[in-house]
Amino acid sequence: MKEKKFLSFALLAVMLVAVSLPGLAQTEKDILENMIKALGGRDTLAAIKDTRISGTMEIIQYGMNAPFTLYQKEPDKFRMEMEVVGMSMIQVYDGQKAMMTNPQTGEIIELAPDQSEQLRKQALGNSATLHPEKYGITYTYKGKEEVDGKTCHVLEQKYPSGDAATLYLDAATYLPYKSKSKSLSPSGGEMESMQVMSDYRKVNGTMVAFSMTIYQSGVESIRMTINEVVYNTGLDDSLFVLK
Repeated sequence: MKEKKFLSFALLAVMLVAVSLPGLAQTEKDILENMIKALGGRDTLAAIKDTRISGTMEIIQYGMNAPFTLYQKEPDKFRMEMEVVGMSMIQVYDGQKAMMTNPQTGEIIELAPDQSEQLRKQALGNSATLHPEKYGITYTYKGKEEVDGKTCHVLEQKYPSGDAATLYLDAATYLPYKSKSKSLSPSGGEMESMQVMSDYRKVNGTMVAFSMTIYQSGVESIRMTINEVVYNTGLDDSLFVLK
């Protein structure tokens, strides 16, 4: 059960969500294109070939901090490293399958299909941002809504797998402010997960949220603080393979 909870932590590092999808109503196309511009613009995002993000997760219910580093390489590779109470956990997606190290034993195991799908989505990076039609991602505009004193554009996001999320974009900046989705609880049941993004900073022409607060079933559970974001360091494919 602890492993499932640790797995869920790795999936919370969802920072940049922006798309432009042919065939949508003009209003939706305008909103999504404005979000791409707010996050740095098409040319800037397309020039990013790999990303390294480091920071700390404050796991509130356990009263502990967990340093982490995320690596993403376009268009389909992802690695997460995290240290919890002296134990190291690594998860990777190599473009075909997802693997992880058991934090107790160090054994390398393959993730279940649903967990692998979550890592696959993390691995999409800016490829999904700029070319969602390749991955069957669709969006439906739901109008405006007042959220925490902000006027937000509301979009419903759907993947071919059936996974869905509701995205709230700050109408003043077009930057992602909040997202809601369903996720697995430690017991394996379904619960609502909500992420609130803040402290946007400019990094090499892009805008990145350096703070994220995670709520599970309405309860604040994790605070993520980003320390550094680095682009285009030439990550080798071997980094995304566990042996």
